[in-house]
Amino acid sequence: MKCFTLFQYWNQALKAVLFIYNLFLLLLLNYSQFLLIIINNFTCMNKYSIRSFIEETAQDESKNDFFQLESVHMLELNINNQTVMLKKGAMVAYTGNIKFEREGMLSKGIGNLLKKTMSGEGTTMMRTSGTGRVYAADFEKRVRILYLENEAINVNGNDILAHENSIQSDVKMMKSIAGIMGGGLFQVRLAGTGHIAITTHGKPMTLLVKPGQPIFTDPNATVAWSGNLTPTIKTDISLKTFIGRGSGESFQMMFEGEGWVIVQPCEEVYGAPQ
Repeated sequence: MKCFTLFQYWNQALKAVLFIYNLFLLLLLNYSQFLLIIINNFTCMNKYSIRSFIEETAQDESKNDFFQLESVHMLELNINNQTVMLKKGAMVAYTGNIKFEREGMLSKGIGNLLKKTMSGEGTTMMRTSGTGRVYAADFEKRVRILYLENEAINVNGNDILAHENSIQSDVKMMKSIAGIMGGGLFQVRLAGTGHIAITTHGKPMTLLVKPGQPIFTDPNATVAWSGNLTPTIKTDISLKTFIGRGSGESFQMMFEGEGWVIVQPCEEVYGAPQ
């Protein structure tokens, strides 16, 4: 009889212990869920705070390359007693001791001055020198950095954002009256060794030019092409063109040979508000 009573005692005690243990787990689980809810609400409230905004948008100081992208739309220049040619009006901000000097009108010779004047597309560059960090952008266009190794590239003048001072630049003009009428056909030849930064509206596409397979592009959508290619102008002018009933694609650039052409998903109109 005593043994049976002792068994019952231990059985009740075990049940009590299990009950307390389950109660503890239940309370712990509820507390964890409650704590998680509080943390989530706290995070949601904090993600709109000024501190969160600063942390999200603060500049990246982990890299210090000469030419680098701060973002897809912004170029960062880390200048150390160096000189960079930067598009006029492209400077967004800078730190350090930086000096900006507008490129002289005759710095590239009277020939380049006349070409710029006739085309209306010659980009004015600023001589940017000193020691510090410069941020540059151009109407939120995408920025792409290229490094030339004793190479040449032809770029639409409006799409040049910056280049090293060691890079030689020369304004080229299409030898065609139709080319002048077409617009967007005055380009800058960049040659030498060093960094350059070009811009595009949207994500660019590179077309490969192969022998016997010419490529035709809209002048206002053409950004750059390899230095060995010399485009010609293909015209499609009719009476409908002059009375406003044509296709609107009366002038095209034709590339023949072997090389590449960069185009953008936008027909940039020069001189128009961007």
